[in-house]
Amino acid sequence: MRVRVDAEQCQGHGLCQMTAPQVFALREEDGHAYVLTDEVGSELSGPARDGADSCPERAITVE
Repeated sequence: MRVRVDAEQCQGHGLCQMTAPQVFALREEDGHAYVLTDEVGSELSGPARDGADSCPERAITVE
């Protein structure tokens, strides 16, 4: 599964990282989210979707 964060849309709320810290992290320089790995395994599909659902900007896509 691929998870992506649109850097232009992300406002750095951090809810995705709080919801799924095993999938998302925040950049130190601007607080914007990024995905920790290119491919997210099936064992993390639930947390990845929860993190995406928590984003108020809808900056995260899960495919």
